[in-house]
Amino acid sequence: MKSSTCIGISSMKPCCRFLISYKSSSIFGFSPPRMNRSGIRNLSNSLSRPVDRRRFHSCKHNKSQIVGYKCFADPNRRAFSVSDSGWGQPRVCSSSFHVDKGRSRGVLVIPKVASDFRNHSTSVEPHVNDKNFERIYIQGGLNVKPLVIERIEKGNELVKEDDTGTNVDEAGVNTNNIKGLNLTEPRIEREVSEIEKEAWNILRGAVVNYCGNPVGTVAATDPADKQPLNYDQIFIRDFVPSALAFLLNGEAEIVKNFLLHTLQLQSWEKTVDCYSPGQGLMPASFKVRTVPLDGSPDAFEEVLDPDFGESAIGRVAPVDSGLWWIILLRAYGKITGDYSLQERVDVQTGIRLILNLCLADGFDMFPSLLVTDGSCMIDRRMGIHGHPLEIQALFYSALRCSCEMLIVNDATKNLVAAINNRLSALSFHIREYYWVDMKKINEIYRYNTEEYSTDAINKFNIYPDQIPSWLVDWIPDEGGYFLGNLQPAHMDFRFFTLGNLWAIVSSLGTSKQNKDVLNLIEEKWDDLVANMPLKIIYPALESDEWRIITGSDPKNTPWSYHNGGSWPTLLWQFTLACIKMGKPELAERAVALAEERLAVDQWPEYYDTRSGRFIGKQSRLYQTWTVAGFLTSKMLLQNPEKASLLFWEEDYELLENCVCRLGKSGRRKCSRLAPRS
Repeated sequence: MKSSTCIGISSMKPCCRFLISYKSSSIFGFSPPRMNRSGIRNLSNSLSRPVDRRRFHSCKHNKSQIVGYKCFADPNRRAFSVSDSGWGQPRVCSSSFHVDKGRSRGVLVIPKVASDFRNHSTSVEPHVNDKNFERIYIQGGLNVKPLVIERIEKGNELVKEDDTGTNVDEAGVNTNNIKGLNLTEPRIEREVSEIEKEAWNILRGAVVNYCGNPVGTVAATDPADKQPLNYDQIFIRDFVPSALAFLLNGEAEIVKNFLLHTLQLQSWEKTVDCYSPGQGLMPASFKVRTVPLDGSPDAFEEVLDPDFGESAIGRVAPVDSGLWWIILLRAYGKITGDYSLQERVDVQTGIRLILNLCLADGFDMFPSLLVTDGSCMIDRRMGIHGHPLEIQALFYSALRCSCEMLIVNDATKNLVAAINNRLSALSFHIREYYWVDMKKINEIYRYNTEEYSTDAINKFNIYPDQIPSWLVDWIPDEGGYFLGNLQPAHMDFRFFTLGNLWAIVSSLGTSKQNKDVLNLIEEKWDDLVANMPLKIIYPALESDEWRIITGSDPKNTPWSYHNGGSWPTLLWQFTLACIKMGKPELAERAVALAEERLAVDQWPEYYDTRSGRFIGKQSRLYQTWTVAGFLTSKMLLQNPEKASLLFWEEDYELLENCVCRLGKSGRRKCSRLAPRS
């Protein structure tokens, strides 16, 4: 691709800054040509007309988050940035500033550029015999909306405009969707509480801009946090509830920008101790940094700084990031009706890279994904290495999303076939071997061990003594749940809330299993919800178990953080599951509990103690996904028809597919027939 990833402007004379990474080979089979500095300067002169000398003012950045520059528009000049081109390259937006000590308002004026890059778009021409990815043709263009003025001074008054370009009322609710309606007809307006207004203000305050465009929300905006660590970054998993809140409120721009910018980061080279993981890996998070341009104190540039796990605690790659990205991409299309984004060639390629990484052949005998500890929301050592339910449920959801979004052609037909095969095998595996209820526990209690046979009942050689004493009296007669993990000679009987909720949302479980999970949550409300929804894990690891499994982790002490803490962000997924299963009253009950405390407690990240009464001892306040989870839950309950766009119904064709086709292989029968009968 010969177009640049971003264009920077000089205050003295117009210039274009093209920054292209050569660290990794191009995934399209070719690399962009080199261009020296003189060539860039000549191209600048040919693209831009002379401009008068102007003065630029530096932007003040809040220490708790880095916000992109807001631009002051000149009526004779055209503002622009590249959002579509340069996929696979690092994004850099550079600007030169002159510091005026007498003023503090950030102003950035971008000259109008006349070029052949307008109306930029991508198209794909498939080649049947071409083993490389589809060729990309750049039809030119910098067709983006003008940057929005943040504030304009008129005398002593200050007029504000929302940085997303969307009209909002005092509550922060989008009002664009009511324009043009026949106001003579009765119109139902949603009543917004004071807590929701506060939540919207916090959520909008967490928005981060890059090159003048919103690209995500930081993890937390706690003003008292002197050491934010990585809470001032944009996490893929954390942004999902924020994205849904914006989408349900009619604000899609920030979500689209987020999806495209994280897609660009996917192709960056990731190295830890001279080793690089797979090419399709998505970052856990990224940050917008402002750095001096070429060592000049008066010129700055914005850069995206991703973290693929090389800076994370334990140096663990985020397996769930790519899965959440695919799920959010589908949600964007479903809610907005804009399916052109997922049809773009770069987006299609991004989906394929993620799936190729997940579906790669290995030594495992199971269809579930094998991961290390700390590779998902539970990002510290908690004994979930192996085949944790959370990863399997998200994996299943991402596969179903991909079936809907992938364009089937000669280049993708084998991948689509592999997805269908994996879906069939994974759904059977989870439903049959992960499910526990009173009947199944009684079966395990009577298991024979050391069975050597293709017809063995105890396929994983589970020893009955593994059944924990707490489970015998805890499991209700009507209800059940999916195990937290399953490996040879090991069953993790802890209740993992996220995995069970997402199994309902994605229809990974059967209809009866999904109902039984909600029945169990309702029956064990005092254990799993109590004073604050919802427990991330039940029960907590204590005493020797805590010391051995967590390594005596001081943050994961019993009934705190990931070890049995209560996480309000799980509220939106609980709401989605309840609406799907026809039990919205359960979600309303949980939302009412959260609404009583969240604003008073300043929107904590998590709560401690068995009943969730205390704010977490190391909990950040004004946690963004706590705020977004609450808002999303409220909007889903008020618009349940929107919730139906975010979950899946049972796909009966998957149940009929048998991957192994053992009838043709000479084997006597398929191993799936025994449990089915």
